[in-house]
Amino acid sequence: MKNIYLLILLFAISLISCKQANEQDPYEIKTATDGKGFSYTYFDGDPTGLRLYTLENGLTVYLSKNEDEPKIQTYMAVRAGSNYDPKESTGLAHYLEHMLFKGTSEFGTQDWSSEKVLLDSISKLYEIHKAENDPEKKKEIYRQIDKVSLEASNYSIANEYDKMVGAMGAQGTNAHTWFEETVYHNKIPENEFEKWAKLESDRFEELVLRLFHTELEAVYEEFNRGQDNDFRKKFSTTLEGLFPTHPYGQQTTIGTSDHLKNPSLVAIHNYFEKYYVPSNMGLVLVGDIDFEETIDIVNNTFGKWENKPVEHPELPKESPITSPIVKEVYGPTNESVYVAFRTDKIGSKEARMVKLVDMILANSQAGLFDLDLNQQQKVQNATSFTLFQNDYGIHFLDGYPLAGQSLDTVKALMLSTLDKIKSGNFDDWMIEAVVNDLKLNQLREFESSTALANAYFNSFIHRQNWADIVKELDEMKMVTKEELITFANDFYKDNYVVTYKKQGTDENIAKVENPGITPINLNRDKQSDYLVTFNEMKPAEISPVFVDFEKEINYSKLSNDIDIASIENRVNDLFQMNFIFDMGSDHNKKISLAAGYLDFVGTEKFTPEDLKKEFYKLGINYNVNTGSDQTYVSLSGLKENMNKGLLLLEDLWNNAVADQESYDKYVARILKSREDGKTQKDNILWDGLFEYAKYGDHSRLRNIYTADELAKIDPKELVQIVKDLKNYDQRLFYYGNDLDAAMVALNESHQVETPLKSYPEPETYTAQETGGKVYFVDYDMVQSEMVLVSKGDAFDKEKMAEAQLFNTYFGSGLSSIVFQEIRESKSLAYSAFSSYSMARKAGDEDYIYAYVGTQANKLPEAVDAMMDLMNDMPEAQEQFEQAKESTLKKIAAQRITKSNIFWNYESLKKRGIDYDIRKDVYSGVQEMDMTDLKNFFDENIKGGEYTTVVIGNKKDVDMKALAKLGEVTEMDIDYLFNYKQTDLKQ
Repeated sequence: MKNIYLLILLFAISLISCKQANEQDPYEIKTATDGKGFSYTYFDGDPTGLRLYTLENGLTVYLSKNEDEPKIQTYMAVRAGSNYDPKESTGLAHYLEHMLFKGTSEFGTQDWSSEKVLLDSISKLYEIHKAENDPEKKKEIYRQIDKVSLEASNYSIANEYDKMVGAMGAQGTNAHTWFEETVYHNKIPENEFEKWAKLESDRFEELVLRLFHTELEAVYEEFNRGQDNDFRKKFSTTLEGLFPTHPYGQQTTIGTSDHLKNPSLVAIHNYFEKYYVPSNMGLVLVGDIDFEETIDIVNNTFGKWENKPVEHPELPKESPITSPIVKEVYGPTNESVYVAFRTDKIGSKEARMVKLVDMILANSQAGLFDLDLNQQQKVQNATSFTLFQNDYGIHFLDGYPLAGQSLDTVKALMLSTLDKIKSGNFDDWMIEAVVNDLKLNQLREFESSTALANAYFNSFIHRQNWADIVKELDEMKMVTKEELITFANDFYKDNYVVTYKKQGTDENIAKVENPGITPINLNRDKQSDYLVTFNEMKPAEISPVFVDFEKEINYSKLSNDIDIASIENRVNDLFQMNFIFDMGSDHNKKISLAAGYLDFVGTEKFTPEDLKKEFYKLGINYNVNTGSDQTYVSLSGLKENMNKGLLLLEDLWNNAVADQESYDKYVARILKSREDGKTQKDNILWDGLFEYAKYGDHSRLRNIYTADELAKIDPKELVQIVKDLKNYDQRLFYYGNDLDAAMVALNESHQVETPLKSYPEPETYTAQETGGKVYFVDYDMVQSEMVLVSKGDAFDKEKMAEAQLFNTYFGSGLSSIVFQEIRESKSLAYSAFSSYSMARKAGDEDYIYAYVGTQANKLPEAVDAMMDLMNDMPEAQEQFEQAKESTLKKIAAQRITKSNIFWNYESLKKRGIDYDIRKDVYSGVQEMDMTDLKNFFDENIKGGEYTTVVIGNKKDVDMKALAKLGEVTEMDIDYLFNYKQTDLKQ
């Protein structure tokens, strides 16, 4: 059966006029001139409305309009990444990225002429340090670097860039570096664009390497985080096998330990001068813009850059892989296996064919891996994904074993499933269905200014014509099944790298000494002349818009008297339908178990696999999700197929058939998932230790079924729980168009018993008092991670304004007090933050917590520094004013739209609030001064009783230092998660 429904919709929304086959290309590239005299390129048939400009100096500019909110997603993309790092200075592109946040000769400094003398001296010392081979002499040179750096910090002003963008109300201020790219991110209110353009054009015109040695130490902490990330190690090891000569496999973005500790500031400057030139850079702006005004401002700021010719080095070509290459990676996390094939570059015909194969294997619903391996529970999990770059691409098959299953068995199952494509053993409709699925995903992507801007900068980095990207899926749809079979047989042979991720000790870990950096001066009370002048630029204000929930949400009743809330989708013909039950696992512990099991059952009419196929052919997704206090049964996708999708869902809901064999496999999967979770440090820290610190032994974390209890449950009981769910009190939310049609379909299909059942009483969990306790888990890792946890008062909406401003000023973001003190000044961690976290439900307690992730030998210093801050908040008036301005501008530019209106209202109602609380927060922040913030700190944070949770390698962690924080209990992981009862180790 061919799926025509998605095709019909997507042709309608793509705005492409119906043309005869012999007419011109519907994606024809055209040029035009705007009212300001700037010429631009656009593309017929482009649903994104892109205008592509090239300034006289060579800068490429992508502009697209999205009026959902008064914001602009900005990216500055540079065609230069770790591929072009000098072989003797890997990691250079990445730490250059970090340094471009440190300012110029005009901002970030109090006295440039004096500071420059010292910075030049530091640069020369680093060259001497790099050339010196004697370890003791190197240490002495580093001590000189540290000394001069401290002196130089007398003139610097830390984080002045972050203060300026923060005061604009910018969000997502960050950057990333990868193989072929370095990209700088900001999402700004639209009225701040002219200020932003001035600031960005100035900072990219000049490189100043100030505060270098503390930032380099932060980069090294990032390097350590990578050493603790088994996924990254598996990924990079696979690339080593695929690319034995090309930088993809031979140079990691973070660089080597030796290179990081022996940097050359001269080399960094040379890299900047070579690649950070207009013709090698792309500016992406997507949001609420006026095209002509925007490009005029861009030209007046970025257009002043002087262009220089740029040459990219010729990178090595790889020889064909003729037999499997085997790699192994060791680490503490659960085992897995990659099978990876090297492909042709992005945009090539081979890349398109590989994408098709990839989607037929795994599309999260009806792929061969999804149905033949995951649905039938032959492996714990299997998926596939692709990565395409300028020179080559990769197709990854990624598998995880069941308990007792070998990695070779998982590998064999994935390859044998891939062979089904080679033999043509897949449904005839699958190519068209997966292309339509990709188009739907693209449609959703183009709705988001951030996602669309991502697509634009990727097209720039990879030198792709945007028209080619837009029409690629149409070209993929033309591929026949026979062509794909031929391709798969020609391409997928023994030309792969297999990487076994095994549990064990990694012998290649690079451990380093704490270099003993002297804390630098932040000078947070100082301002450069640039910042003073910058703040005098006063753009027109954006007024906040608050939601009238009564006006925006419509309410009706079905014929069976069930309430249905609705919001019209004015953007496209997609819909969301949600059945909401205010009953979750707290009310019945088996609900979540039943919801998970539903994924593995069919009906009398459909097998589980056939059911997934039917939904996929319709362009419909269904989901059952259970939380502690609510359960959602959701349906979403193409509105025109809603009726058919609803009939399928109701059939499953009414006629699901239990099967003992599938349930036994389901239990085995749960138990294996628990074992795997015990190996994941983030899971141990945040889902385990953090929750235990709050609730102790009696918690949702530990209130689980044992293996024996799971085995004794009758799967028919679980299916009956799902069937019976629809007869409990419920309400619906519909987001889409044509509500009347939705109500007709629901009245016909959604039959329930009357009267509806009331919910059982929920289990209650009482938060324990915090303080005087330390819970520690021994884990094989380079870094250590610590969270301080303190219980606060019960939720009070009157604190929301103070809490939001406090978090901005004190604990969250690059210019916050915590980040500046812990990372910028003392270089004690890569990541450090603190938060006053307000309860999500009325009556529940707020929490104060603080996090530090750092090298184990720095942990005592980091703990002391954080505790000092949590008891004595530094008062910096200028920083307070910037935090206040940032908070107000973020609220003013925020727009709650579409289905988010309903979900935001749902969240507020849990807190006992029935209106848009942002109105109160906005006015509250407007009235606050530093005294108010200090009072909030003194009353809610200072002197708090903290329970400390720590994960780290016991051989490296100073346990005596931890004992100063309270009684240390080393937690057994099985006890922590209640997987088996054991005594606590004291």
